[in-house]
Amino acid sequence: MANQQHTHQQTQESEIVHQTTVSCDGGGGALGHPKVFLEIPTNGDVMCPYCSKHFILSGDAANTPQAH
Repeated sequence: MANQQHTHQQTQESEIVHQTTVSCDGGGGALGHPKVFLEIPTNGDVMCPYCSKHFILSGDAANTPQAH
């Protein structure tokens, strides 16, 4: 029987946002990651360094931080 190698591939999620500052905690509660705040440049997008979630700045976005 051939040796099968199993790889874990995480689906990269994308989200269109309307603020230049976003936060990400992995979305898994205790299974997520530390909450980080990311600045999106005016030309478009940023990726979370922990979970690789892709945040895309909407074309009609205001240059305001995300409210919490």
